[in-house]
Amino acid sequence: MKYPDFFDTVETITMQDSLSNFLGTFEDGIVEFTYLDVVKSAGHSCPTVAGAYLMAQMGLKSLYRGEIPQRGEIFVSFSEDCADGVAGVIANVFTQITGATEKNGFKGIGGNFVRHDLMKFNDTISSSVKLQRLDTGKSIEVTYNPSVINTNSLQSQLMEKILKKTATQDDKILFGKIWQEKVAEIFKNKDKVITIQ
Repeated sequence: MKYPDFFDTVETITMQDSLSNFLGTFEDGIVEFTYLDVVKSAGHSCPTVAGAYLMAQMGLKSLYRGEIPQRGEIFVSFSEDCADGVAGVIANVFTQITGATEKNGFKGIGGNFVRHDLMKFNDTISSSVKLQRLDTGKSIEVTYNPSVINTNSLQSQLMEKILKKTATQDDKILFGKIWQEKVAEIFKNKDKVITIQ
C-alpha cells in the first residue's frame, strides 16, 4: 500500500483504554493511533481529516498535560449538527481516537466502560470542538482554521476538469499531489491552524 511519505512523519496519539486493558487487547490498555489509521477509516486524507486529527492530538495534550489521555473518559461536544457540513467526518475521527459516541457506542459491561452518550452535537460552544474529562471535569475548547494555509491555484482548475471528466491521467495525478501537499502544509503549520482555549 503506497501513500504520501508525510503520513509517517505525523506525531502519533497515545491513549490508555481501560476496556482494552480489561479484555487483554493491548498491554496495559495502551493504544497508539497514527494519521494513517485515521485515513484508512475515513477512506481519504484531506484538510478536514487532518484538522480533526490535529484537534484531537493537540486538544488531548492540553487537556491531560503530561498524562496519558484516557480513552472512553472524554466527553466531546460540537456546535454543529452531525449532518451539517463536515461535522460528521470530524466526529468520526474523534470517535475513533477517544471512543466517544452519541448513541451508537458500546453500552458497557456491568456499568463500566460505557462509550455511548459521550458525544453531543448542537452544543452552545463557539469553538470547533470541546473536550471534557469525566474524572476531573476539566475542559478545553479547540478551534481549527485551515484558511491560513494557501491553496495552489491549480487545485480548483484540476478538480473542475476531473469532475467534468475532461482530465487526463496526468491531470489526476497532479491534482492528488497538490491536494496532499496542502494537507502536509497543515501539519507543518499546526500551531497556526489550531487554537486552544
